[in-house]
Amino acid sequence: MNHPQVPSPPVGCPAHNPGGVRMHALRFQEDPADLYGQLRREHGPVAPVLLDGDIPAWLVLGYREVHRVTTNPELFARDSRRWHAWDRIPDDWPLLPFVGYQPSVLFTEGAEHQRRSGAISDALSAADQFEVRAHSERVADELIDAFAGSGRAELMTEYASQVPLRVVARICGLEPSETADLERDMTASLDDGEGAVAAYGRIAAKMAELVQRSRREPKADVPSRMAAHPAGLSDEEIIQDMISIMAAGQQPTSNWIGNTLRLMLTDDRFAVTISGGRRSVSQALTEVLWEDTPTQNFIGRWASQDTRLGGQQIKKGDCVILGLAAANTDPQVRPDFTAGSAGNQAHLSFSHGEHRCPEPAPELAEIITKAAIEVLLDRIPDVVLSLPADEIEWRPSIWMRGVAALPVEFTPAHVSR
Repeated sequence: MNHPQVPSPPVGCPAHNPGGVRMHALRFQEDPADLYGQLRREHGPVAPVLLDGDIPAWLVLGYREVHRVTTNPELFARDSRRWHAWDRIPDDWPLLPFVGYQPSVLFTEGAEHQRRSGAISDALSAADQFEVRAHSERVADELIDAFAGSGRAELMTEYASQVPLRVVARICGLEPSETADLERDMTASLDDGEGAVAAYGRIAAKMAELVQRSRREPKADVPSRMAAHPAGLSDEEIIQDMISIMAAGQQPTSNWIGNTLRLMLTDDRFAVTISGGRRSVSQALTEVLWEDTPTQNFIGRWASQDTRLGGQQIKKGDCVILGLAAANTDPQVRPDFTAGSAGNQAHLSFSHGEHRCPEPAPELAEIITKAAIEVLLDRIPDVVLSLPADEIEWRPSIWMRGVAALPVEFTPAHVSR
Protein backbone atom coordinates (compact mmCIF):
# COMPACT_ATOMS: atom_id res chain seq x y z
CA MET A 1 0.00 0.00 0.00
CA ASN A 2 1.42 3.35 -1.00
CA HIS A 3 1.33 6.30 1.36
CA PRO A 4 3.69 9.27 1.26
CA GLN A 5 5.63 10.65 4.21
CA VAL A 6 4.34 14.14 4.88
CA PRO A 7 4.40 16.64 7.79
CA SER A 8 2.11 16.29 10.80
CA PRO A 9 -1.37 17.88 10.73
CA PRO A 10 -1.50 21.67 10.96
CA VAL A 11 -2.93 23.55 13.91
CA GLY A 12 -6.69 23.71 13.56
CA CYS A 13 -7.24 20.10 12.53
CA PRO A 14 -9.00 17.75 14.96
CA ALA A 15 -5.70 16.49 16.38
CA HIS A 16 -5.47 19.80 18.22
CA ASN A 17 -9.11 19.79 19.30
CA PRO A 18 -9.49 18.42 22.85
CA GLY A 19 -13.13 17.59 22.09
CA GLY A 20 -12.22 14.74 19.74
CA VAL A 21 -14.03 11.50 20.72
CA ARG A 22 -12.28 8.16 20.27
CA MET A 23 -14.29 6.21 17.71
CA HIS A 24 -12.50 3.01 18.72
CA ALA A 25 -13.70 3.31 22.33
CA LEU A 26 -16.15 0.71 23.63
CA ARG A 27 -18.83 3.34 24.13
CA PHE A 28 -18.89 4.08 20.42
CA GLN A 29 -19.50 0.41 19.69
CA GLU A 30 -22.15 -0.24 22.35
CA ASP A 31 -24.53 2.69 21.81
CA PRO A 32 -23.57 4.60 18.66
CA ALA A 33 -26.97 6.27 18.24
CA ASP A 34 -26.72 7.90 21.67
CA LEU A 35 -23.19 9.07 20.92
CA TYR A 36 -24.19 10.47 17.53
CA GLY A 37 -26.83 12.51 19.32
CA GLN A 38 -24.35 13.77 21.89
CA LEU A 39 -21.81 14.71 19.23
CA ARG A 40 -24.51 16.54 17.28
CA ARG A 41 -25.50 18.52 20.37
CA GLU A 42 -21.92 19.39 21.28
CA HIS A 43 -20.40 20.03 17.86
CA GLY A 44 -23.22 20.37 15.35
CA PRO A 45 -23.39 18.35 12.11
CA VAL A 46 -19.59 17.82 11.89
CA ALA A 47 -17.63 16.54 14.89
CA PRO A 48 -13.93 15.98 15.62
CA VAL A 49 -13.12 12.32 16.31
CA LEU A 50 -10.07 10.16 16.89
CA LEU A 51 -9.42 6.90 15.06
CA ASP A 52 -7.26 4.00 16.26
CA GLY A 53 -4.01 5.34 17.64
CA ASP A 54 -5.73 8.69 18.24
CA ILE A 55 -5.44 9.65 14.57
CA PRO A 56 -7.65 12.72 14.01
CA ALA A 57 -10.57 12.91 11.58
CA TRP A 58 -13.94 14.57 11.12
CA LEU A 59 -17.21 12.64 11.44
CA VAL A 60 -20.01 14.11 9.31
CA LEU A 61 -23.28 13.60 11.20
CA GLY A 62 -25.71 15.81 9.30
CA TYR A 63 -27.79 14.58 6.38
CA ARG A 64 -27.27 17.75 4.37
CA GLU A 65 -23.56 17.79 5.16
CA VAL A 66 -23.08 14.17 4.02
CA HIS A 67 -25.00 15.08 0.88
CA ARG A 68 -22.67 18.04 0.29
CA VAL A 69 -19.54 15.93 0.75
CA THR A 70 -20.70 13.16 -1.57
CA THR A 71 -21.80 15.56 -4.33
CA ASN A 72 -18.51 17.50 -4.34
CA PRO A 73 -15.85 14.92 -5.27
CA GLU A 74 -13.39 17.61 -6.38
CA LEU A 75 -13.42 19.20 -2.93
CA PHE A 76 -13.89 16.04 -0.86
CA ALA A 77 -11.87 13.57 -2.87
CA ARG A 78 -11.33 9.82 -2.59
CA ASP A 79 -7.59 9.55 -3.21
CA SER A 80 -6.25 8.86 0.28
CA ARG A 81 -2.73 9.94 -0.66
CA ARG A 82 -3.94 13.47 0.11
CA TRP A 83 -4.02 12.62 3.83
CA HIS A 84 -1.54 14.59 5.91
CA ALA A 85 -1.41 11.94 8.68
CA TRP A 86 0.47 9.17 6.85
CA ASP A 87 3.65 9.72 8.84
CA ARG A 88 1.69 8.66 11.95
CA ILE A 89 0.17 5.47 10.49
CA PRO A 90 1.91 2.17 11.43
CA ASP A 91 2.12 -0.70 8.96
CA ASP A 92 -0.26 -2.82 11.07
CA TRP A 93 -2.89 -0.11 11.57
CA PRO A 94 -6.32 -1.84 11.69
CA LEU A 95 -7.92 0.61 9.27
CA LEU A 96 -5.19 0.34 6.66
CA PRO A 97 -7.27 -1.96 4.42
CA PHE A 98 -9.86 0.84 4.21
CA VAL A 99 -7.57 3.84 3.64
CA GLY A 100 -4.24 2.61 2.24
CA TYR A 101 -4.21 3.70 -1.38
CA GLN A 102 -4.63 0.86 -3.86
CA PRO A 103 -5.50 0.68 -7.56
CA SER A 104 -9.14 0.10 -6.65
CA VAL A 105 -12.24 1.81 -8.01
CA LEU A 106 -12.79 3.07 -4.47
CA PHE A 107 -9.84 5.47 -4.73
CA THR A 108 -10.20 6.59 -8.35
CA GLU A 109 -11.48 10.00 -9.35
CA GLY A 110 -12.86 11.79 -12.40
CA ALA A 111 -12.64 10.06 -15.77
CA GLU A 112 -10.69 7.13 -14.29
CA HIS A 113 -13.47 6.51 -11.79
CA GLN A 114 -16.06 6.60 -14.56
CA ARG A 115 -14.05 4.02 -16.54
CA ARG A 116 -13.73 1.65 -13.61
CA SER A 117 -17.20 2.05 -12.12
CA GLY A 118 -18.74 1.77 -15.60
CA ALA A 119 -17.10 -1.63 -16.07
CA ILE A 120 -18.41 -2.82 -12.70
CA SER A 121 -21.93 -1.60 -13.42
CA ASP A 122 -21.95 -3.30 -16.82
CA ALA A 123 -20.66 -6.57 -15.35
CA LEU A 124 -23.27 -6.55 -12.57
CA SER A 125 -26.08 -5.46 -14.88
CA ALA A 126 -25.53 -8.55 -17.02
CA ALA A 127 -26.58 -10.74 -14.08
CA ASP A 128 -30.17 -11.90 -14.63
CA GLN A 129 -32.15 -10.62 -11.63
CA PHE A 130 -34.70 -13.41 -11.95
CA GLU A 131 -31.87 -15.95 -11.76
CA VAL A 132 -30.41 -14.11 -8.77
CA ARG A 133 -33.78 -14.32 -7.01
CA ALA A 134 -34.15 -18.02 -7.87
CA HIS A 135 -30.64 -18.84 -6.69
CA SER A 136 -31.18 -16.84 -3.50
CA GLU A 137 -34.26 -18.93 -2.78
CA ARG A 138 -32.39 -22.18 -3.44
CA VAL A 139 -29.55 -21.16 -1.13
CA ALA A 140 -32.04 -20.12 1.56
CA ASP A 141 -33.87 -23.44 1.30
CA GLU A 142 -30.62 -25.42 1.55
CA LEU A 143 -29.56 -23.57 4.67
CA ILE A 144 -32.98 -23.88 6.30
CA ASP A 145 -33.01 -27.62 5.54
CA ALA A 146 -29.93 -27.95 7.76
CA PHE A 147 -31.74 -26.72 10.88
CA ALA A 148 -35.48 -26.97 10.16
CA GLY A 149 -35.87 -30.30 11.94
CA SER A 150 -34.19 -29.19 15.16
CA GLY A 151 -36.67 -26.51 16.18
CA ARG A 152 -33.95 -23.96 16.91
CA ALA A 153 -31.23 -22.06 15.08
CA GLU A 154 -28.82 -19.16 15.36
CA LEU A 155 -29.85 -17.15 12.33
CA MET A 156 -26.72 -15.01 11.92
CA THR A 157 -24.09 -17.72 11.61
CA GLU A 158 -26.36 -20.44 10.21
CA TYR A 159 -28.30 -18.28 7.79
CA ALA A 160 -27.90 -14.50 7.35
CA SER A 161 -24.11 -14.53 7.00
CA GLN A 162 -24.18 -17.36 4.45
CA VAL A 163 -26.99 -16.47 2.04
CA PRO A 164 -25.45 -13.37 0.42
CA LEU A 165 -21.94 -14.79 0.19
CA ARG A 166 -23.14 -17.94 -1.57
CA VAL A 167 -25.23 -15.93 -4.02
CA VAL A 168 -22.53 -13.35 -4.71
CA ALA A 169 -19.96 -16.12 -5.03
CA ARG A 170 -22.06 -17.71 -7.77
CA ILE A 171 -22.40 -14.40 -9.60
CA CYS A 172 -18.62 -14.00 -9.34
CA GLY A 173 -17.79 -17.51 -10.52
CA LEU A 174 -16.63 -18.99 -7.21
CA GLU A 175 -17.23 -22.62 -6.32
CA PRO A 176 -19.28 -23.49 -3.18
CA SER A 177 -16.17 -25.03 -1.60
CA GLU A 178 -14.42 -21.66 -1.77
CA THR A 179 -16.98 -19.65 0.17
CA ALA A 180 -16.51 -20.76 3.81
CA ASP A 181 -13.00 -19.34 4.27
CA LEU A 182 -13.92 -16.27 2.26
CA GLU A 183 -16.92 -15.54 4.52
CA ARG A 184 -14.69 -15.75 7.60
CA ASP A 185 -12.10 -13.42 6.11
CA MET A 186 -14.69 -10.92 4.87
CA THR A 187 -16.11 -10.64 8.37
CA ALA A 188 -12.67 -10.31 9.96
CA SER A 189 -11.53 -7.66 7.50
CA LEU A 190 -14.53 -5.46 8.28
CA ASP A 191 -14.18 -5.69 12.06
CA ASP A 192 -11.77 -3.68 14.17
CA GLY A 193 -9.57 -6.52 15.40
CA GLU A 194 -5.90 -7.23 14.92
CA GLY A 195 -6.56 -9.81 12.22
CA ALA A 196 -8.13 -7.37 9.75
CA VAL A 197 -4.97 -6.80 7.70
CA ALA A 198 -4.14 -10.51 7.44
CA ALA A 199 -7.72 -11.35 6.46
CA TYR A 200 -7.62 -8.73 3.74
CA GLY A 201 -4.43 -10.29 2.36
CA ARG A 202 -6.09 -13.69 2.11
CA ILE A 203 -9.07 -12.17 0.29
CA ALA A 204 -6.74 -10.48 -2.20
CA ALA A 205 -4.98 -13.78 -2.88
CA LYS A 206 -8.29 -15.54 -3.51
CA MET A 207 -9.42 -12.79 -5.90
CA ALA A 208 -6.11 -13.00 -7.79
CA GLU A 209 -6.66 -16.72 -8.25
CA LEU A 210 -10.23 -16.07 -9.44
CA VAL A 211 -9.13 -13.46 -12.01
CA GLN A 212 -6.45 -15.74 -13.42
CA ARG A 213 -9.05 -18.49 -13.73
CA SER A 214 -11.43 -16.10 -15.51
CA ARG A 215 -8.71 -15.18 -18.01
CA ARG A 216 -8.00 -18.85 -18.76
CA GLU A 217 -11.61 -20.06 -18.85
CA PRO A 218 -14.08 -17.17 -19.35
CA LYS A 219 -17.61 -17.81 -18.09
CA ALA A 220 -20.85 -15.89 -17.69
CA ASP A 221 -19.70 -14.29 -14.45
CA VAL A 222 -18.61 -10.89 -13.17
CA PRO A 223 -14.79 -11.26 -13.37
CA SER A 224 -14.99 -12.72 -16.89
CA ARG A 225 -17.14 -9.81 -18.04
CA MET A 226 -14.77 -7.34 -16.44
CA ALA A 227 -11.78 -9.00 -18.11
CA ALA A 228 -13.47 -8.70 -21.51
CA HIS A 229 -14.81 -5.17 -20.95
CA PRO A 230 -13.83 -2.40 -23.42
CA ALA A 231 -12.41 -0.44 -20.47
CA GLY A 232 -9.35 -2.67 -20.77
CA LEU A 233 -8.92 -3.40 -17.07
CA SER A 234 -5.64 -4.88 -15.88
CA ASP A 235 -5.53 -7.97 -13.68
CA GLU A 236 -4.64 -5.83 -10.66
CA GLU A 237 -7.55 -3.49 -11.32
CA ILE A 238 -9.98 -6.41 -11.57
CA ILE A 239 -8.57 -8.00 -8.40
CA GLN A 240 -9.01 -4.81 -6.41
CA ASP A 241 -12.49 -4.17 -7.78
CA MET A 242 -13.56 -7.76 -7.13
CA ILE A 243 -12.52 -7.30 -3.50
CA SER A 244 -14.79 -4.24 -3.35
CA ILE A 245 -17.67 -6.15 -4.96
CA MET A 246 -17.33 -9.13 -2.63
CA ALA A 247 -17.02 -6.98 0.49
CA ALA A 248 -20.01 -4.82 -0.44
CA GLY A 249 -22.07 -7.86 -1.37
CA GLN A 250 -21.42 -9.95 1.71
CA GLN A 251 -21.20 -8.27 5.11
CA PRO A 252 -23.57 -5.32 4.54
CA THR A 253 -26.16 -7.62 2.96
CA SER A 254 -25.80 -10.14 5.81
CA ASN A 255 -26.40 -7.35 8.28
CA TRP A 256 -29.37 -6.10 6.27
CA ILE A 257 -30.91 -9.57 6.55
CA GLY A 258 -30.11 -9.91 10.25
CA ASN A 259 -31.18 -6.39 11.21
CA THR A 260 -34.46 -6.80 9.34
CA LEU A 261 -35.20 -10.13 11.00
CA ARG A 262 -34.42 -8.57 14.38
CA LEU A 263 -36.88 -5.76 13.66
CA MET A 264 -39.63 -8.11 12.51
CA LEU A 265 -39.15 -10.42 15.49
CA THR A 266 -39.13 -7.67 18.12
CA ASP A 267 -41.51 -4.99 16.85
CA ASP A 268 -45.26 -5.53 17.30
CA ARG A 269 -45.98 -3.61 14.09
CA PHE A 270 -44.43 -6.49 12.18
CA ALA A 271 -45.25 -9.34 14.52
CA VAL A 272 -48.95 -8.95 13.69
CA THR A 273 -48.34 -9.99 10.09
CA ILE A 274 -45.14 -11.97 10.35
CA SER A 275 -46.71 -15.35 9.52
CA GLY A 276 -48.16 -14.18 6.25
CA GLY A 277 -46.58 -10.87 5.70
CA ARG A 278 -44.77 -10.44 2.44
CA ARG A 279 -46.07 -6.88 2.49
CA SER A 280 -44.33 -6.27 5.81
CA VAL A 281 -40.94 -7.40 4.52
CA SER A 282 -40.54 -4.45 2.15
CA GLN A 283 -41.54 -2.05 4.90
CA ALA A 284 -39.03 -3.59 7.30
CA LEU A 285 -36.23 -3.50 4.71
CA THR A 286 -36.66 0.23 4.20
CA GLU A 287 -37.01 1.02 7.88
CA VAL A 288 -33.77 -0.81 8.68
CA LEU A 289 -31.90 1.24 6.09
CA TRP A 290 -33.00 4.37 7.92
CA GLU A 291 -32.77 3.18 11.54
CA ASP A 292 -30.04 0.51 11.62
CA THR A 293 -28.25 0.81 8.30
CA PRO A 294 -25.72 -2.00 7.75
CA THR A 295 -22.89 0.44 6.96
CA GLN A 296 -22.80 2.92 9.85
CA ASN A 297 -19.76 4.93 8.87
CA PHE A 298 -17.58 5.05 5.79
CA ILE A 299 -13.98 6.21 5.67
CA GLY A 300 -13.54 8.39 3.86
CA ARG A 301 -12.96 11.55 1.89
CA TRP A 302 -9.92 13.82 2.00
CA ALA A 303 -10.21 17.59 1.61
CA SER A 304 -8.38 18.83 -1.48
CA GLN A 305 -8.25 22.38 -0.07
CA ASP A 306 -9.21 24.38 3.00
CA THR A 307 -12.96 24.73 3.37
CA ARG A 308 -15.79 24.94 5.89
CA LEU A 309 -18.33 22.23 6.55
CA GLY A 310 -21.08 22.25 9.14
CA GLY A 311 -19.51 25.19 10.93
CA GLN A 312 -16.08 23.51 11.19
CA GLN A 313 -12.85 24.61 9.54
CA ILE A 314 -11.65 21.70 7.42
CA LYS A 315 -7.98 21.85 6.44
CA LYS A 316 -6.47 20.56 3.22
CA GLY A 317 -5.61 16.90 3.73
CA ASP A 318 -8.06 16.32 6.60
CA CYS A 319 -9.83 12.97 6.69
CA VAL A 320 -13.64 13.16 6.53
CA ILE A 321 -15.77 10.17 7.58
CA LEU A 322 -19.28 9.77 6.19
CA GLY A 323 -21.59 9.16 9.14
CA LEU A 324 -24.30 7.39 7.15
CA ALA A 325 -26.19 6.10 10.21
CA ALA A 326 -26.07 9.48 11.91
CA ALA A 327 -27.20 11.25 8.73
CA ASN A 328 -30.13 8.87 8.28
CA THR A 329 -31.26 9.59 11.84
CA ASP A 330 -30.69 13.35 11.60
CA PRO A 331 -33.76 14.84 13.36
CA GLN A 332 -34.24 17.26 10.46
CA VAL A 333 -34.91 14.48 7.94
CA ARG A 334 -35.75 11.36 9.96
CA PRO A 335 -38.97 9.71 8.72
CA ASP A 336 -41.79 8.85 11.10
CA PHE A 337 -42.46 5.20 10.32
CA THR A 338 -45.50 5.11 12.57
CA ALA A 339 -47.06 7.66 10.23
CA GLY A 340 -46.71 5.66 7.04
CA SER A 341 -43.26 6.71 5.83
CA ALA A 342 -42.17 3.17 4.99
CA GLY A 343 -41.73 3.95 1.29
CA ASN A 344 -39.28 6.80 1.85
CA GLN A 345 -36.12 5.91 -0.10
CA ALA A 346 -34.17 9.14 0.47
CA HIS A 347 -31.77 7.47 2.93
CA LEU A 348 -28.00 7.58 2.41
CA SER A 349 -27.38 3.93 3.21
CA PHE A 350 -25.83 3.32 -0.21
CA SER A 351 -24.05 6.69 -0.02
CA HIS A 352 -24.63 9.31 -2.71
CA GLY A 353 -22.96 10.91 -5.68
CA GLU A 354 -20.52 9.32 -8.10
CA HIS A 355 -18.95 7.13 -5.39
CA ARG A 356 -22.22 5.61 -4.22
CA CYS A 357 -22.77 1.86 -4.62
CA PRO A 358 -22.69 1.26 -8.39
CA GLU A 359 -25.91 0.27 -10.09
CA PRO A 360 -27.39 -2.28 -9.90
CA ALA A 361 -25.66 -3.37 -6.67
CA PRO A 362 -28.37 -1.99 -4.33
CA GLU A 363 -31.08 -3.76 -6.35
CA LEU A 364 -29.19 -7.06 -6.26
CA ALA A 365 -28.65 -6.71 -2.50
CA GLU A 366 -32.36 -6.09 -2.01
CA ILE A 367 -33.27 -9.14 -4.12
CA ILE A 368 -31.00 -11.35 -2.01
CA THR A 369 -32.15 -9.86 1.30
CA LYS A 370 -35.85 -10.00 0.52
CA ALA A 371 -35.63 -13.57 -0.75
CA ALA A 372 -33.76 -14.69 2.38
CA ILE A 373 -36.38 -13.22 4.70
CA GLU A 374 -39.42 -14.33 2.72
CA VAL A 375 -38.22 -17.91 2.35
CA LEU A 376 -37.46 -18.12 6.06
CA LEU A 377 -40.90 -16.81 7.03
CA ASP A 378 -42.61 -19.08 4.51
CA ARG A 379 -40.78 -22.17 5.73
CA ILE A 380 -40.86 -21.36 9.46
CA PRO A 381 -43.85 -19.08 10.06
CA ASP A 382 -43.89 -19.44 13.86
CA VAL A 383 -40.25 -18.47 14.40
CA VAL A 384 -39.64 -16.51 17.65
CA LEU A 385 -36.59 -15.26 19.51
CA SER A 386 -35.03 -17.54 22.13
CA LEU A 387 -34.08 -14.61 24.36
CA PRO A 388 -35.58 -11.26 25.38
CA ALA A 389 -35.28 -8.58 22.73
CA ASP A 390 -33.18 -6.34 24.98
CA GLU A 391 -30.54 -9.06 25.30
CA ILE A 392 -29.70 -9.07 21.60
CA GLU A 393 -26.14 -7.82 21.21
CA TRP A 394 -24.61 -5.91 18.32
CA ARG A 395 -21.26 -6.74 16.75
CA PRO A 396 -18.50 -4.49 18.16
CA SER A 397 -17.80 -2.40 15.06
CA ILE A 398 -17.96 1.32 14.42
CA TRP A 399 -18.18 0.73 10.67
CA MET A 400 -20.77 -2.02 10.29
CA ARG A 401 -24.10 -2.36 12.13
CA GLY A 402 -25.20 -5.93 12.67
CA VAL A 403 -26.46 -8.19 15.43
CA ALA A 404 -23.88 -10.59 16.86
CA ALA A 405 -26.36 -13.47 17.20
CA LEU A 406 -30.03 -14.10 16.58
CA PRO A 407 -31.09 -17.33 18.35
CA VAL A 408 -34.62 -18.47 17.52
CA GLU A 409 -37.07 -21.28 18.23
CA PHE A 410 -39.86 -22.73 16.13
CA THR A 411 -41.92 -25.85 15.55
CA PRO A 412 -39.63 -28.46 13.97
CA ALA A 413 -40.40 -28.82 10.29
CA HIS A 414 -40.01 -31.76 7.95
CA VAL A 415 -37.37 -31.40 5.27
CA SER A 416 -38.83 -32.57 1.99
CA ARG A 417 -36.13 -31.34 -0.36
